[in-house]
Amino acid sequence: MPVAGGSAAAVENLLPLALSRPHDAIAAARTVLAGGPPAVAASIAHQAWGIGLRQLGEVPTAVRQLRTALRLAEQSGRSEREADVLATLGATLGRAGRGREGLARLDRAVDLSRGALTGRVLLRRADVLLVLGRHREALDDLRAAITRLRRSGDQVWEARSRNYRGFIQLALGGTRRADADFAVAEKLYAATGQEFEYAEARQNRGLVAYARGDLPAALRYLDEAGRRFAAVGVTWPDLAIDRCGVLLAAGLSAEALAELDQVIGAGVGTATKRGELLFAAATAALAAGDPAGARERAERARRLFSAQRREWWAVRSSMVVLEARYQAGERGESLLRRVTAVARRLDTVGASEATAAHLLAGRLALAAGRTVAADRQLELAGRHSKDAPPIARSAAWLGKALRAEARGDVRSMLSACGRGLDALDEHRLTMGATELRALATGQGAELAELALRDALRRDDPRRLLVWAERWRATALGVPPVRPSDDEQLAGELAALRDVVRRLDAAPDPLLDKERRRLEKSVRDRTLRAQGASLDGTPQPFDVAELMESLGETVLVELVEVAGVLHALVVRDGRITHREVGPLAAAALEVDRSRFHLRRLAHTHPTTHPPNGAGGRPSFGVLGRRLGEAVLGSVRELVGDRPVVVVPPGRLQALPWGLVLDEVNVVPSAAVWLRAREVRAPVERRVVLVLGPGLPAARGEVMRLAAEYPDATVLADGEATADNVLRALDGAWIAHIAAHGTFRADSPLFSSLRLDDGPLTVYDFERLRKAPYRMVLSSCDSGLAKPVGADELLGLSSSLIPLGAAGILASVVPVNDPATAPLMLAVHANLRAGQSFAKAFATARRTTSGDPAVEAAGRSFVALGA
Repeated sequence: MPVAGGSAAAVENLLPLALSRPHDAIAAARTVLAGGPPAVAASIAHQAWGIGLRQLGEVPTAVRQLRTALRLAEQSGRSEREADVLATLGATLGRAGRGREGLARLDRAVDLSRGALTGRVLLRRADVLLVLGRHREALDDLRAAITRLRRSGDQVWEARSRNYRGFIQLALGGTRRADADFAVAEKLYAATGQEFEYAEARQNRGLVAYARGDLPAALRYLDEAGRRFAAVGVTWPDLAIDRCGVLLAAGLSAEALAELDQVIGAGVGTATKRGELLFAAATAALAAGDPAGARERAERARRLFSAQRREWWAVRSSMVVLEARYQAGERGESLLRRVTAVARRLDTVGASEATAAHLLAGRLALAAGRTVAADRQLELAGRHSKDAPPIARSAAWLGKALRAEARGDVRSMLSACGRGLDALDEHRLTMGATELRALATGQGAELAELALRDALRRDDPRRLLVWAERWRATALGVPPVRPSDDEQLAGELAALRDVVRRLDAAPDPLLDKERRRLEKSVRDRTLRAQGASLDGTPQPFDVAELMESLGETVLVELVEVAGVLHALVVRDGRITHREVGPLAAAALEVDRSRFHLRRLAHTHPTTHPPNGAGGRPSFGVLGRRLGEAVLGSVRELVGDRPVVVVPPGRLQALPWGLVLDEVNVVPSAAVWLRAREVRAPVERRVVLVLGPGLPAARGEVMRLAAEYPDATVLADGEATADNVLRALDGAWIAHIAAHGTFRADSPLFSSLRLDDGPLTVYDFERLRKAPYRMVLSSCDSGLAKPVGADELLGLSSSLIPLGAAGILASVVPVNDPATAPLMLAVHANLRAGQSFAKAFATARRTTSGDPAVEAAGRSFVALGA
């Protein structure tokens, strides 16, 4: 029947519109009410207005609109209208932290409703029960709701019920059942034009991907959900909370914390959501190593949840508080009792944090000498289901390993360590981005260290080598998954080069803002690349193969265990272990040697004679000090043989030319074995590149061009990123003389400056195959940032998994004019058939005499084989 202000059908359509497009629904409700409609239509309009306001986070105003809608519904005398508004009001009150009042309204609505309407009311009651953490009761309501709604053919409300049920199934660990519900809900939302709720379903599909450990897919789903929410004009705090969980699992804690603090600062969300946002921010702060910030946020969240009678959330917040206290250094019986009690409560409410709580209780009990209590807590921490995601399984295996170690069951401990690392291999290989793979290894550091400590106790060098290799440089084991023909990525990188080139010419705040935007876009795009394989079984490290491959070469692998540096020397089929000393002392000596090399690089022979007169140490003195700190007595085992050195990540910037003569530096012995297997291309293509602003390097490149008459020479405007990448792909030898920049804040944006701007690691990763040998005649081109367990991210490290057999790069800023004679000598030795390391060592000897040239020679390292 027609009503003033619009047809009955138009008024009824306001309710689904409020959830799909809240701004449009509010405007339409105002239009209806301006026409002075009767009580039923006015009740619907106020209800739609209230729902729209709730979706936009304006809950107090929404409640006022819904109370008006309820009063009008009561005046209409229609019980079904009253039940519907009661249900909406109850759900809104529940979301506002007034769960008891909300449930009372919903219980009354259930009594007043019949048929399909009862299904709608049950859904909204389930929503409040979910907020309160009463998952099982909510699940019962939703099962009944879906049955009623499916029978009545109500697709929209069936979709909503399935969406909620999927969310609860996911919270209870049922990923398959959850994904099935979300998939059906998604189709129903699409068929009925529910744009907002379709975005929510995509968000929930991301949660399933996250629960299964597929982080790239989770990020893609959440990105799409964010775009769809933005399209309907909604800022959705749940999305920030879900993204936080995924970013933390990826090891990106700083990013997660920054994103959540921004949302919290904007005042987005209801009282219930503010608590959830604070809880998520607390977990992010804890992961970022900020226990004080984590504790403060978690305490605020716990107080909110307690006031809202949300036990499931409150006990989880209590656990973050206790973890923050532990991370800040607190120990003792009091903390043990609190953690044990919270672990029991987490078990009772079915929270996933229970494993971490039992693990922490087990650690505390071990530290207190409470072996029986520790055994029980670690036993509980070791529980996991076969369907648990890889990260959860690895945490459970850590609990088993710690328990076995405490019992003296070495065999079970090592088995658990291996199984835990296998689970993390599975997790890591779902990721296509080198950065994520590297960060993911940090989650296995404790498992690896347990096994390393056992090998040290046994004084078993072979076992120590195997376990050191098991979790070292694994991110470099396979190339990144990055389509070389990704046009959008290529376009963003080109735009970034243009912006940076213009910024170099003249600083501009707007351009700098655009640079940051483009860097974020490039990084986000690469982080979402899917891994090539879900098979988490790594290729075993073969010690016999290593010994056979070394021949006369000596391998020195440096391993850090509990802050102490140990050296493993593989020579003539034997493995020898020596303790070197504190890693901190070695790192300090590395910094000192790099400082002196920078000074010596710009010293004239007349002002600094080679013998070290004038108060400055000579190269010999620097080398002896550095060698004693990083190798100790190992130097006598090396002799004058060629050496392969595997340093820990914290010593990656070490100028090995000060310590050893013919030396290759690699992130792991396994990487060296793979580099040896790389075969030189049949076509001996040589590529020579000269970047802008290096007049001293022009002579170097032009003289090399004369030595390689068929070389591709790119200079003077021709050295653009596209030209250089095209020429480098699969080349035999590539030589790049260009300004180098290492970005410690974001190492994959480390770059070489070309004519059209910086060539970054992201550009190099677009190569199908790196050059067989590559000389980077650039400052800091060999630097990398240690991340994860013992991984490196930087310019030269990116070329290793792409097929480069050898790379010559600097770890100290060099004097450009002094570098030229060294580079010319290196190429002459390569043409004479010498290996990369030997060519470099010979070049250093033949160009000594000038301190600046000698400093340049000591500042480069040969990477690979």
